[in-house]
Amino acid sequence: MYELLFWQYQDGIYLNHHLVYEALIENQEVEGLEVLPVSVILNRINKVFESWEKVDENSWKNPKGKGAFQIKTTPQSIQIDCYGTEGKTMNLLADTLEEFKCPLYDPQVPVRYDEFNE
Repeated sequence: MYELLFWQYQDGIYLNHHLVYEALIENQEVEGLEVLPVSVILNRINKVFESWEKVDENSWKNPKGKGAFQIKTTPQSIQIDCYGTEGKTMNLLADTLEEFKCPLYDPQVPVRYDEFNE
């Protein structure tokens, strides 16, 4: 599994990314993060991945057999667990979340790909 996490800081707020990540995966609220339009984001992901098989409300599977992903949400974050998913698919997910000003945090590296890091 490869984990991707997305959130948006409030204006002028910049926190320790890894501590934010740890709090979010424990479903804790983090002061300084925006509340996300979760249902709008999920609708957008549905649209972008409409050619994929929808396994359940929060899971998608590539009909061509190359990978799957599952989404877990909190009011402040979108976590996407990727299973055998190709890099270009993960990039498409990251690009989709970027539309909502939610840059990717990659806990495996760990790096947050935002304007302070490029």
